[in-house]
Amino acid sequence: QVQLAESGGGLVQAGGSLRLSCTASGWTFRFRAVGWFRQAPGKEREFVAGIGWSDGMTSYADSVKGRFTIARDNAKNTAYLQMDSLKPEDTAVYYCALDGAMSGPLATSVNAYSYWGQGTQVTVSS
Repeated sequence: QVQLAESGGGLVQAGGSLRLSCTASGWTFRFRAVGWFRQAPGKEREFVAGIGWSDGMTSYADSVKGRFTIARDNAKNTAYLQMDSLKPEDTAVYYCALDGAMSGPLATSVNAYSYWGQGTQVTVSS
């Protein structure tokens, strides 16, 4: 069973930066795509960024393109989300997730991800 643990959330002023980390247990991390999602109060969970398992392919939501960067370090079983130029509308609980399938294509749908972290709160003040 894969377990994920996020860290790095917090309170930051608009225009500031945060880096989220997500560390996974087990040996299958390197064979699974990683996604970052977020959920604001009263809203559905939404895709933020994803990175493929093999070729480093990345995908971003339009709302974060040019401001957020996703990366992974397979040797450390860890994925990162660098968030720059943060806006108040980025405030949410951020979750990392691993694709339920190994060696699969990068997906942006919540339903494609089977393993989830507990979430970390990101609050951006204006």
